[in-house]
Amino acid sequence: MTPAAPTWRKSSHSQGGGTECVEVAQVSDKRAVRDSKDPAGPVLSLTPGAWTSLLSTIKTGAHDLP
Repeated sequence: MTPAAPTWRKSSHSQGGGTECVEVAQVSDKRAVRDSKDPAGPVLSLTPGAWTSLLSTIKTGAHDLP
């Protein structure tokens, strides 16, 4: 039996109607992230701990460049 395809959803951090859209999905015990403009392209796979750390960084703005 083949595993079901992941259910992708647009991240709440993506701007509505913009060109910078990120989609997320749960794949097994990991979180997957991809560019919605390139659904056949690369997928970043994160452990739950790494996913939480990424979200924390985004929420605090620590990722902003000077």
